[in-house]
Formats: sequence, structure tokens, C-alpha cells
Amino acid sequence: MNGARVRFGAREHQWCLSANRWGARRAVRIYFRAVSRLGDGAFWYALMLALVMVDGWRGLDTAARMAVVGGVATLLYRRLKQWTRRPRPFATDHRIHAWIPPLDEYSFPSGHTLHAVGFSIVACAGYPALMWLLIPFTASIAVSRVVLGVHYPSDVIAATGIGGVLGMMVVWLL
Repeated sequence: MNGARVRFGAREHQWCLSANRWGARRAVRIYFRAVSRLGDGAFWYALMLALVMVDGWRGLDTAARMAVVGGVATLLYRRLKQWTRRPRPFATDHRIHAWIPPLDEYSFPSGHTLHAVGFSIVACAGYPALMWLLIPFTASIAVSRVVLGVHYPSDVIAATGIGGVLGMMVVWLL
């Protein structure tokens, strides 16, 4: 089991190096920095406000569900980061460049991805027409975290699963 874990860790590290090299391209770096910054919250808050303004009470219901996802996601990812204390890729290998400053010290899980997936599931459940926008945007946020050198692929994959379960729970239970 340890041998498989070591091999996976080495392979994942190589994926980080390969993805991070894409960030050396100016256009790629500009795109993923912008996507990542929008994923800090500005895009999601604007979407919540737009839903309320365009669709009244129905929009407020979806925005409130998104706010629940945001609150729970924040608690979850902060606790997980403190529990796992996984160093960020750029902190463990000088060849990996942080193309954007991280918002906190630890890597696991990706808070940006967790929020984006949870928010997107709730928003798309209420407004399926938003899928054409939210699916590529959420995927771009997830990829940006690895390309920008601040997360490992497993951080993003785990956050996708956690955000997916959280989003579906909020849709089904509230």
C-alpha cells in the first residue's frame, strides 16, 4: 500500500510540474489568474444578486441556498486544511511557481473548487439554463488551482467530491 501511495504521490507531483509550466505562458497565466480571482467570491456574489434582481423570490431562494453552501463549505475546508496541513506544491518544490498568492497556508482541499462546485450545483438546479456558463467556469477554476501552482490535482478532485455532495444535499434537503 505504501509503495502505491509513493508512486501516486510522485505521479501527482509530475502532473503539478507539467500543469504549472503552462502558467509560464502569459495568456494562460492571465486567463487562470482572472478565473481564480473571480472564484474568490466576486462572481458568485454577483450571480446571487442577479438571480434575486431578475427572478425575485425564486432567485432569492436559490441565492439563499447558495449562501448556505458557501457557509458550510467555508467551515469544511478550513477544518480540513487545519487537520491535514498539507503544504502547497510550490512550498515543496522550488520548480513549481505560485503564479498567484494563495489565500491561506495549506493545500488540501481546494476551497475555490469546493465552493465553485457547490454553488454551481445549486444554481444549475434552480436555473438549468446557467449550465452553459457555470460548468466551464467551474472547470476553469478547478484547473486554475493546479496550473497556478497552489494545489495538487488530488486537492481539486477531493474538493469536487465534497462540493458535489454538499451542493446536492442543499438542493435535496432545503
